[in-house]
Amino acid sequence: MIKRVFSPNSIGRTGDDTPAASLASYVWRMSGGHQIALCTLAILTALGNLLPIELQRRIVDNAIEPGAVDVLITLGLVYLATLLMVQALKFAMRLYQGWISESAILYCRRQLLRLHGDRVMPGKDDDSGRVISIVNSEIDNLGGFLGEGPSQMVTNAALLIGSVAYMLIVEPMVALVGFAFLTPQIILAPLMQRKLNRLTEQRLHLMRKLGQKVPEIDDPTDEADLHVLPRIYGNRLRYFILKFALKAALNFLNALGPLAVLAFGGWMVIQGETTVGVIVAFITESSASAILFGS
Repeated sequence: MIKRVFSPNSIGRTGDDTPAASLASYVWRMSGGHQIALCTLAILTALGNLLPIELQRRIVDNAIEPGAVDVLITLGLVYLATLLMVQALKFAMRLYQGWISESAILYCRRQLLRLHGDRVMPGKDDDSGRVISIVNSEIDNLGGFLGEGPSQMVTNAALLIGSVAYMLIVEPMVALVGFAFLTPQIILAPLMQRKLNRLTEQRLHLMRKLGQKVPEIDDPTDEADLHVLPRIYGNRLRYFILKFALKAALNFLNALGPLAVLAFGGWMVIQGETTVGVIVAFITESSASAILFGS
């Protein structure tokens, strides 16, 4: 039943077997117009995530503080409907991403196995180890990026731009205080991610070498044949140290954001320059940055 409803995306042949010139051309080749539809859905999902934040502010300022029970019930029902809508959009987006990814993975595996079968001659050594490594795991990573990478980037950008615009419109002074703790994250995350990407590329290269080496190993105790194993071990340790250090730094900065909003925003509430609802909404926005940059 599932196979009939979600049949693989039809990807036409180009007429030759040359690889894509770039990652962007590969993404378009494998998904085409579906990527535009998926990114549009991602923007709607990101904007939908901002609606509950505004509703929180209105519930506090327009219902709880004045003691208006009827307004509280109405806004509560709107809040519930909004949450259901946002979750439905997220479900549709994740399912769409998975379908695009798996369709591309299926196509690439078929193509790679066909090309490998055409190239290998009887009695001739081949690079089966490298092909097995690519078919088993590397194609999964590439296909996963195809489905999630572009749309996730669009989601994060829309959520960040929407959050910045919302906070600046509602209360610019408190917004600027919160953004002061967001700026180091924006600078730090891409720098560290580039280093993580280089380590990942090195690991893939080492894993391919290991896959090629396995069929040739006569003595498993010969360190000369297994010299690549310590290099893989060292690569993974460096990756873990860098990754977890980045997460710790980002989580610390994420925790400082709500604290700054509470301190400065609370002072403004005491001075009568803003409302409690604004502070509640801003704390939620500050915490949401953890989704983009850490946690």
